[in-house]
Amino acid sequence: MARFGWAVLLLAIVACGEKKPKDPVAAKVADAIPQLEKSTGLTFKTPPKFEARTKEEVRAFLEKRFAEDMPDEELKGSERSYKRLGLLPDSLDLRKFMLALLTEQIAGYYDPATKVLYIVQGASDEMVSVTVSHELVHALQDQYLNLDSLQKVKRRNDRQLAAQSVIEGQATFEQLASMLGSGTMVANLPGGWDRVRTLIRENNSTMPIFSSAPTLVQETLLFPYLSGAEFIRYFKEKRAGKSVFESMPVSTEQVMHDDRFFVNRDDPTVVTLPAPTGKVVYENDLGEFETRLFLYEHLKDRDAAYRGAAGWDGDRYVLFDTPKGEGLAWVTVWDTSVDAAEFFDLIDTSILKRFGNVKPAEASQMTRVYSARGRTIAVTAGDVDGRPVVLYVDVPAGASIKVLDLSKVTLEE
Repeated sequence: MARFGWAVLLLAIVACGEKKPKDPVAAKVADAIPQLEKSTGLTFKTPPKFEARTKEEVRAFLEKRFAEDMPDEELKGSERSYKRLGLLPDSLDLRKFMLALLTEQIAGYYDPATKVLYIVQGASDEMVSVTVSHELVHALQDQYLNLDSLQKVKRRNDRQLAAQSVIEGQATFEQLASMLGSGTMVANLPGGWDRVRTLIRENNSTMPIFSSAPTLVQETLLFPYLSGAEFIRYFKEKRAGKSVFESMPVSTEQVMHDDRFFVNRDDPTVVTLPAPTGKVVYENDLGEFETRLFLYEHLKDRDAAYRGAAGWDGDRYVLFDTPKGEGLAWVTVWDTSVDAAEFFDLIDTSILKRFGNVKPAEASQMTRVYSARGRTIAVTAGDVDGRPVVLYVDVPAGASIKVLDLSKVTLEE
């Protein structure tokens, strides 16, 4: 649970530059523990440990941990998939960029493996205060659930992001409550979390690498902290005295829409794809949040992206190799036929905008097929077991678009 510069900045901005006395780290830990235990309703089973580390030691740790969490097969698979969806530029070396980003400004981290909170030597007093409060929440969380196991969920991207939102959201909320004096003040932040996002992006001189990151990278890094903190606020209001770990959200849909979790819990449909006509390279899901990012990336219309992703109920994509090059097939499941139709229309518009108003080579009420930049892209509306679905296929020009049989897709409620 490393504390990175952009997240520390988030918390420092919200604290409005509140001055902290230059106390030793031990005193900060001692002061923070009772406040955090009272706010979370959890108590430390064993006292937290903390140690100082040089920036070089922390950087080495982050590089090692990143390599363990994202081995080449996983990272390359997701990188190629996101590039095929137009969410990352083709020229980006994702591993190199993420390492530079994650080590841009280092303040400290809690390591679940050693159960130690590490503070970077030479960090400012303000950053140490922020880091101690935030990372102590992670240390407390780790005594009640296995943080490492949550982080190592593979190829369930949406579920993992939802879990991260609880972990980072709780740490952010409780840390802010500690700095501001109460959770009520956190709930009434001027301008809310959108204002915090804006402040972070405006601080280009402090975080040049983060500021240069593609929208996908920026938003998926911020989501667990901001949307996660908002989820925790709702949880505290609606389930006072309960532990969030007793019933975790399993999708970004549940994190973003409180009614989908607290009122009529709507767990996503699990989509299992049949083998495509080609060698499988990688498969995963996007979830509602990244489906929204996909639409926004190509439409540049926030309202349309929100509207188009609403009604999402599950998805799965597969990246595969064909004799002519790599292809991708993506199946999305929708709550209603109206939701599916709206997504179908918006994804059709996104293709037109992404590839420069190309004309469809084939068009019907249920299918659109385009040829652009050496690719063939097809969007098909259909149903599986009476559920509305949309199939998106992107293959090299000359390759068949009939790469995945919808009748063999299985859906599990």
